[in-house]
Amino acid sequence: MLTKKKNKTKSKVLKNISEIRRFFHRNDEPIYFVSATNFNLLGIDEWCKNFKYISYIDCYDGRHPNVFCPSEQPHAEFTSIEDINNYLLQHKEVIDFIKRRGGKPNFVFLMFDEETERLAEQLGGTVWFPSAELRTKCDNKIETVRIGDKAGVPSVPNTLSEIEDYDHLRAVCEKAKLGHDVVLQSAFGDSGHTTFFIKSEEDFRKHEHEIVGQGEIKVMKRINCRGSAIEACATAQGTIVGPLMTELVGFKELTPYRGGWCGNEILATAFPKKIRERARNLTFKFGEQLRANGYRGYFELDFLIDNETGDIWLGELNPRVTGASSMTNHAAFAHADAPLFLFHLLEFSKQDFKLDVNELNQRWADPDMIDGWSQMVIKHTEDNVDIITQAPETGIYKMLEDGRVVFDRFDYHRRAVENENEAFYLRIQNVGDYRYEGADLGILVTRGRSMTKNFELNDRSQKWIHGIKSAYAANPLPVADAGPAVAEPAFKIM
Repeated sequence: MLTKKKNKTKSKVLKNISEIRRFFHRNDEPIYFVSATNFNLLGIDEWCKNFKYISYIDCYDGRHPNVFCPSEQPHAEFTSIEDINNYLLQHKEVIDFIKRRGGKPNFVFLMFDEETERLAEQLGGTVWFPSAELRTKCDNKIETVRIGDKAGVPSVPNTLSEIEDYDHLRAVCEKAKLGHDVVLQSAFGDSGHTTFFIKSEEDFRKHEHEIVGQGEIKVMKRINCRGSAIEACATAQGTIVGPLMTELVGFKELTPYRGGWCGNEILATAFPKKIRERARNLTFKFGEQLRANGYRGYFELDFLIDNETGDIWLGELNPRVTGASSMTNHAAFAHADAPLFLFHLLEFSKQDFKLDVNELNQRWADPDMIDGWSQMVIKHTEDNVDIITQAPETGIYKMLEDGRVVFDRFDYHRRAVENENEAFYLRIQNVGDYRYEGADLGILVTRGRSMTKNFELNDRSQKWIHGIKSAYAANPLPVADAGPAVAEPAFKIM
């Protein structure tokens, strides 16, 4: 059971990375990451004593010492990650687990709402994030444009408007001088579901029900670009900025969604120095504006890099940890200093600290602080529903000389991957689960690149994807069972 004694270092002002690392090494306050899986914050438990994961899905078959998965209980159909978290916080086994460990619980989440906050308070705990109300406001893609404008962080040429019909869209585009090959985004949702590429009336008709009557829509000029992601943490001492990462987007081998995120790469040479510096500078400015708006803690920005001009445009804001967070907190700089998320925990711990944020940001911008890693989120891409009868377990896999992929050993450490012929696979869908179009099968983490210099999947990645998918087997779902109960959920688990 946890002791309730006061953390001895709380009264001391932390002045450097060594003291911050020691502070968390001795932490005696229970901190819980509650989510569908522990994917987003993989490895944070090894930096912070008494950090535990409470997960709905057991990716490790009970073998991860810091992951607690309660037994399944009857519940209403989940429609969001918030639903999963609220279910977990009301689960008797979870409540008993938290009480058994003692201390005042502190909670972090991927997603949460006002009900989550109420349940956390009911457990005597504190949510270590800005309020759900503020996060929702910042998460609005329309509001992101406005925050960026204040910060001097430009968005792709756009206009904000409600859309009545296709003729109205054309009139809106003409007035804003955007042309008629445009990209539309609704206020909330992920890029795979709420980003629409409209070039003709036929395109508009396909998504009309998701555009008309949905309130203000962001209408953007279509540009030839590639996506990137960067994470940061707005602290009392200033905004700490992580490395610029590539994004894997819309690859048909990984996702059925056009424009859907399906992974990241982190490596020093993916982007020219000028672009890296520009992106980091814009992220810092955006973070300082978030601080002025009352937001603090972890956030992620998507930037669109114009392939023709090299211009960098703000894509969207995620005021939270994201699917890219596991990469940010795994890079060489994180192991040399501290993971970015540790500064988020520090900000909410009420521990006084004083850091030279500019010096830290300059050090993290050094290419020597970044090693090469890639992660691919593998979804089921076929338009069918079946029941999984065989699934690859979480662990380390090897690629043989003939291209076959075989299981080597169980592990939950990505650093156990020694070379580019090994990979760490985090299984999400397991035996007995429904496999439907868009279902997250798992995440594959490799050393090196998953894409070519032209940002296409490389041959090695193709082999890894094929090998992992081939390790699954499933039986067709009886026609009588293929109803709404197994329809695709309206959310992602990461």
